[in-house]
Amino acid sequence: MSDRQPPRRRVPGPARPARPVRPAARGRTGPGPGARPARRPGGPRPGAPKTIRLGSPRPRLRLVGVGLTLVMLAFVVRLVQVQAVDASTYAGKAERNRYVGQVLAAERGEITDRNGVALATSEDAYDITADPTMFAPDELKIDDGPEQAAALLAPILGADQEDLVRKLRPDNPSLRYVKLAGRQTPQVWKQIKDLRSALATKSETDGSTVNVLAGIFSVPTSKRVYPNNELAAGILGWVNAEGKGSGGVELQLEDRLAGEEGKIRYAQSGGRLVPTAGSTETPAVPGDDIELTIDRDIQWAAQNAISRQVEESAADRGYVIVQDTRTGEVLAMANAPGFDPNDLSDADPRTLGNAALQDAFEPGSTAKVLSMAAVLEENAATPGTHVVVPNRLHRGDRLFKDDIDHPTWYLTLNGVLAKSSNIGTILATGQLGKTQGQANKVLYDYLRKFGLGSHTGLGFPGETKGILAPPDQWSTSQQYTIPFGQGVSVNAMQAASVYSTIANGGVRIEPTLVRGSKGPDGRFTPAPKPEKTRVVSEKTAKTLAQMLESVVDDEEGTGTKARIPGYRVAGKTGTANRVDPATGKYHGYTSSFAGFAPADKPRITVYCVIQNATQGSYFGGQICGPVFKEVMEFSLKSLQVPPTGAAPAALPVTFKP
Repeated sequence: MSDRQPPRRRVPGPARPARPVRPAARGRTGPGPGARPARRPGGPRPGAPKTIRLGSPRPRLRLVGVGLTLVMLAFVVRLVQVQAVDASTYAGKAERNRYVGQVLAAERGEITDRNGVALATSEDAYDITADPTMFAPDELKIDDGPEQAAALLAPILGADQEDLVRKLRPDNPSLRYVKLAGRQTPQVWKQIKDLRSALATKSETDGSTVNVLAGIFSVPTSKRVYPNNELAAGILGWVNAEGKGSGGVELQLEDRLAGEEGKIRYAQSGGRLVPTAGSTETPAVPGDDIELTIDRDIQWAAQNAISRQVEESAADRGYVIVQDTRTGEVLAMANAPGFDPNDLSDADPRTLGNAALQDAFEPGSTAKVLSMAAVLEENAATPGTHVVVPNRLHRGDRLFKDDIDHPTWYLTLNGVLAKSSNIGTILATGQLGKTQGQANKVLYDYLRKFGLGSHTGLGFPGETKGILAPPDQWSTSQQYTIPFGQGVSVNAMQAASVYSTIANGGVRIEPTLVRGSKGPDGRFTPAPKPEKTRVVSEKTAKTLAQMLESVVDDEEGTGTKARIPGYRVAGKTGTANRVDPATGKYHGYTSSFAGFAPADKPRITVYCVIQNATQGSYFGGQICGPVFKEVMEFSLKSLQVPPTGAAPAALPVTFKP
């Protein structure tokens, strides 16, 4: 093998780039001497890389433009259909489902006692309402929307599920408003609202979920509350499920307490308010606050006393009235048994109302003060006039007697009242005229002046004016029974007003229950002043007060259980045959006690009645006297009325023949 290397073969490399042509020397126009002639242009040398050329973009742009044009054309066609062709249809549908109108309940005014203590007030509540059109199949896209909504609402509202379904699917398909439940607590509405919001949120992400509560709404309102439960229920009355006064002062002053409802119309979507869509509102006007003449503490004392005595006597019912003798204002009016206006579901219908104003009954011997007032004012007798009272007295077609058998009594006119003699009263009133007919006419005129046979002036719903026939219609027996309180009927307020008239120096002041009202502007407006009428002279009234003291202070009197240590007390007992309202016949007794104190400077009148006591005594002095004492004693101390310290007149009761 030879050591010689074979000759190397030249491998062609990449072409060199052409040298740049130098610029010609200044002033030269061609190549200089010795310059290399320029190479002619030609194709690339073998082995050079190829150049990639891009296609034209115009076809693709045309395609995209056509696509966008078609999409926009579809939008334009749909827009024209919605805004032009079917504009009214869609606008009506949107308007129907978007705007909701509701009533704004006015805040009901408070009822307070004379010291501003709340007796009836209102708390925030909601009426749960629905728009039935929003539960239609074409709205919810399901057929059982009302059933699903009712199943969710029934346990929250405590309502019947089928009843809710009927309300959500009414016979009238265009009905836009139904009330599902009234006066629900804020907690109930919050439960419903939270559940509705949860369904709305879920329906936005889950196509299978339907917000079946979208058509449920609330209307702010209030719920009537009576903080003292049964206290003064007979006076206050109650408010029904529709928020209207249905008894007592709530009914009597409904127009002033209720205020004026307002209205609101707003946009909603999915059951929720659309705040940017605007709304129209007419604000509600709150009702007036009413201030009564009642003193809550005295009302409490009266109600406790009468409730206890009615229970102990196993009586049908009883009532107590306390009145300011100087102003006619009613400080208390208690009934037993009563009711709780917060919950009437278990109330006995017979206890509803105000029996002290709605019951008509024969007053019995408490009415003898009327006969004595007529006798004194007509100067037919004086407190010391001698009256011989036999055991029996024959008049007309009847034989009259007193409540007990007795030998002949030798009584003064004062003694006739103190011992509550029926016979003595018949004999005394017989002196009012030359004939019995004339005497009847005179007595009748005084009964009317004292307010019998007329409404008291309170304007209370259901108040009776009692029964007082004209004298020419009095039967033979009535001519002699009316003077001692039978054959005529009154309500308890009328009877109390008689004693307040005597205590007020013979001037009758119409009783009042309302002191005034406070409007939305906070200004207090006093009630109109009550009407005043002089019935008997001041002298006659003072004499009657002294005679009534004998009933309580004298050992011969029938009202000794009404004595109050340190105070002079004027009063009268009453025990009358009672007309049974169920049969219209006499059955049982009406027991009563009426009086005022201090006797020589009167401030308070108290009148107590118990109907049909069946256990223990039924005499007025025995069962109503203690109630009178308890209530009067509390009232005097509560109002800080001091004793006068003067000695009683101690008029004579009997005389020696």
